[in-house]
Amino acid sequence: MNDEPHESPLMSLLLFAGIALLVGIDVAVDLAEGTSLEHVSVETSVLILASLGVVRVVSRNARLTREARNLQLDLATAKQQADRWRNEASHLLAGLGAAVGRQFDRWALTAAESEVALLLLKGLSLKQIADVRGVSERTVREQARAVYRKADLTGRAELSAFFLEDLLLPGTAHGPADQATLSTGATT
Repeated sequence: MNDEPHESPLMSLLLFAGIALLVGIDVAVDLAEGTSLEHVSVETSVLILASLGVVRVVSRNARLTREARNLQLDLATAKQQADRWRNEASHLLAGLGAAVGRQFDRWALTAAESEVALLLLKGLSLKQIADVRGVSERTVREQARAVYRKADLTGRAELSAFFLEDLLLPGTAHGPADQATLSTGATT
């Protein structure tokens, strides 16, 4: 069994059902023995509350099961869409990766600086990059500064913009000069 109460509806269901069953038997025995109406009323109230608990657990479990099924379907759909996008764009991504690498070469980045720049473009924080690379955050910070200095950029936003500016949706680019910027490395 799971230690997490929100993950073990069966245990709650058995608990409430057991209470309802025992109280139901007790009420039947009390009625047969002629117990006072007040006592039977209190026990009947407990029986009703336990029964409501059973209904609540069953309905909550059904809702959570539906939600989990929907999440699994959504995840499967998202994975299919991501796979389809990767397949459709694989040659473009390879070309983009090569273009980024050529630009790093033009900036004369070291291998470490290139790795840091790529991880910055992917959106990792300095701490995450340090963890991935097995170096200190200070080292990553210095390497990022070297990237910005060599590229003549002010920071992460300009680094990202340098590569993403021309990746606007079709028809939204400013003109042919913008499309040539990434491939030639020229800045406007």
